[in-house]
Amino acid sequence: MEEKKLSIEDFSPALFWDVNKATLDPERHRRFIIERALTHGTLSDWFMVKDYYGKDLIKAESLEIRYLDRQTLAFCSAYFDEPLENFRCYKLRQSSPSHWDY
Repeated sequence: MEEKKLSIEDFSPALFWDVNKATLDPERHRRFIIERALTHGTLSDWFMVKDYYGKDLIKAESLEIRYLDRQTLAFCSAYFDEPLENFRCYKLRQSSPSHWDY
């Protein structure tokens, strides 16, 4: 069976502009990589992440991410068929509401 590989260089250039790409390990930093692909990635970035990690692992990691914007959270909730209340970022947002929601 062929081992899957994930190359950080294959992602959109703007996705990891603020970190040293050479130090990103696909296994050790998987939540960070998944979060960036979900929130700032292109469709091809999403397919790369999905092909490498699989739907179940992405679901488990996205449930634990501390912040997802509302659109990404709605996408994850619908795609994984998971109620919003099960996402950590949703619970954190509810526990610290802002004064104005623009």
